[in-house]
Amino acid sequence: MSRHCFTKRRRTAKRRAAVQHVLTIFSHVFRSSVYFIDIARAALHACGFDSNLVNAISCWPQTAAYLTSHPGISHLTFIGSRPVAHEIAKSASKVLTPLCIELGGKDAAIVLDHPNGDGIAAGEMERIASIIMRGVFQSGGQNCIGIERVVAMPTAYRTLVKMLEPRIKALRLGSDLDPDRPASDAVDVGALISPASFDRLERLIAEARAQGASLLAGGHRHFHQRYPHGHYFAPTLLVDVTPEMRIAQEELFAPVCVLMLADDVEDAVRITNSTEYGLGCSIFGPTSSSGARGNLAHVLSSVKCGMAAVNDFAAYYMVQLPFGGVRQSGYGRFAGLEGLRSLCNAKSICMDRFPALVKTAIPASLDYPMKPDAWHVSRGVVEVGYGESIRRKVEGIRKLAGF
Repeated sequence: MSRHCFTKRRRTAKRRAAVQHVLTIFSHVFRSSVYFIDIARAALHACGFDSNLVNAISCWPQTAAYLTSHPGISHLTFIGSRPVAHEIAKSASKVLTPLCIELGGKDAAIVLDHPNGDGIAAGEMERIASIIMRGVFQSGGQNCIGIERVVAMPTAYRTLVKMLEPRIKALRLGSDLDPDRPASDAVDVGALISPASFDRLERLIAEARAQGASLLAGGHRHFHQRYPHGHYFAPTLLVDVTPEMRIAQEELFAPVCVLMLADDVEDAVRITNSTEYGLGCSIFGPTSSSGARGNLAHVLSSVKCGMAAVNDFAAYYMVQLPFGGVRQSGYGRFAGLEGLRSLCNAKSICMDRFPALVKTAIPASLDYPMKPDAWHVSRGVVEVGYGESIRRKVEGIRKLAGF
């Protein structure tokens, strides 16, 4: 929920003083969102702006449809599911309201071997494994730019399986908000916002196992003795996953690490691009030789996504950079200069730089009502500008010189 609110906050901050801003918020995160909106309002007031520039509502679909089709709305930014995006786009089209849409993702972390087949140094692999753990399990996997797939070449793949399995099995579920929790009970992964996806998750994992994937950790919902009302899903590691499996194609939004083997660099690109999504991507690989750097550059240019980080994860989430995806992950950008410009309408303006010296004047032959030689003059202009040969251009000049 906090990540959801942070996204709202950073989109709002860049345009708070420009127009009145209305946020329609998913009911599951309304309370926490209002908390951050109150902060935004206080900041507006402190800076001398009207705090009512930012408003939040949680409403039924018919009310949302009224808002999204209202001619008084100048721009819409939507983050959510594709079915809802279709409805919003259809509604906004009635008054041609411009849209920025950020939908689901199936972001991959690609781990390359050295061009000679060697793996990445052990210390560097430990760093990469730690980044993958954070990218997969942060916020319980409920992160639109979270790592949903790990696509690794053979040597890196074998190393990651050995590194990730014990670390994932050691993750501890619980609530860090519990004031009575013993200090010794550390928490790594919290509850999910809802159990609505649990049946689907367990079904996808079972299907993948039936198709040849191996479950090394988790794979099921978890009943927590201390927090029986919490919606917990056991941190999961699923290996030997292939693109044909549904779990490799559908967004999970859960604490599930999916590991996929790539034979070579081209195979890694193919696997990464095998989904319909294209939000973000992390690419890890050695940089010690020109060949290794070339592989990184090739993957970077070949992967279909809106954002990418090299040897890092989610560095592109900085507010200074445009955020958004391609393909079925949506279109448009928010944040950054591009996001700010998307909220504006460009206006083309032409003025004489030296109005006292040069002013537009209509040639006498073309001034309405036009003279009999107007067509002759027009042909001369066209021939000078677009004549296919020197001869045609010279003829055009002669026509113009005669008038």
